[in-house]
Amino acid sequence: MAELDLPGHGRLRLREPAPLDLPAHPPASRTAFAAAHVVADPLGANAAGAPAALDWDATLAFRHRLWSLGLGVADAMDTAQRGMGLDWAATRELITRSGAAARAVGGRLACGVGTDQLTDPASSLSDITAAALSEVADAYEAQLAVVEAAGAQPVLMASRALNSRARGPEDFLRVYDGLIRQSARPVILHWLGAAFDPALAGYWGSADLDAATDTVLTLIREHPGRIDGIKVSLLDADREIALRRALPAGVRLYTGDDFHYLELIKGDELGHSDALLGVFDPIAGHAAAALHALDAGDTARYDALLGPTLPLARHLFAAPTYQYKTGVVFLAYLAGHQEHFTMVAGAQSGRSVPHLVELLRLADAAGVLPDPELAADRMRRYLALAGWSA
Repeated sequence: MAELDLPGHGRLRLREPAPLDLPAHPPASRTAFAAAHVVADPLGANAAGAPAALDWDATLAFRHRLWSLGLGVADAMDTAQRGMGLDWAATRELITRSGAAARAVGGRLACGVGTDQLTDPASSLSDITAAALSEVADAYEAQLAVVEAAGAQPVLMASRALNSRARGPEDFLRVYDGLIRQSARPVILHWLGAAFDPALAGYWGSADLDAATDTVLTLIREHPGRIDGIKVSLLDADREIALRRALPAGVRLYTGDDFHYLELIKGDELGHSDALLGVFDPIAGHAAAALHALDAGDTARYDALLGPTLPLARHLFAAPTYQYKTGVVFLAYLAGHQEHFTMVAGAQSGRSVPHLVELLRLADAAGVLPDPELAADRMRRYLALAGWSA
């Protein structure tokens, strides 16, 4: 029986998850990417500031799982610890390997194009380069070439280096204009709020989000047909909806809002958001089944599948939000998608024992733990290592 004692909560019996009608093909009514985490080599020297050592077999196996559910994979992004321990050398290899894996199975793949080679080792949020704008553009272009060679769709990631050097909106527009024009396929823009990375405060040249939105819309309108969409991670549903309604026809709004995805993806009479979400990593099965319920017009089933995951997501992404990767990897460990709870740059220490205990409780309530016995056993092992015993 999957029962265990939890500090501060007493005895918990983990529920058997309800069976899911899991699809094997992509949803038709929404475009959906799960931003995937990386699996560290547990015996590698994954200390803070050290080059990342990955378990490539486990890392790619998780991507194959996402593709098997019909989800696209968003790789080499912040969920994969870009800027928080995944250095450019490991990132480049990840993009290349994921590209080959995607081609082998016909999986959809988008990969982050950034500038983090300017600041390696990039394991600290305070590492902001002093590179000139031309160097920032060159760094972006070098990464774009890697992503295109892998056959992946480019996601032009928000850049700490650009944010630290740009003097105003015009500098952002100039750098992005050059990248968009030289990309061989339509790009996805990426607006990551300060909650996810404090070094990105004031992105697009203004701390005023209305002014920043105007800059983004100017950029998008200047490149018809060259921009697939924009991923927005501001955790502000009303602002996202307003931007979505202002986008030119054919440009997608990919929600990155891990607090309000239920309503944003479902949409309203004026449209909906597509998805590029870190939370889809730990709730991939529920997300895939829910999106296919939307295809069938069954919004009640959609709500029933995704609604219970919201408390889990809001705890997972609680402040400091950028530490959410620790919870994502912990849930992958509990669910049996990897054999250990070790992370690049030692980031397994990014959340407290009480936080992870509550994460287990909420994952159980959401029904996203496929093997309750395994989850209970691994939680007991974690708590024992932390120094607690019932």
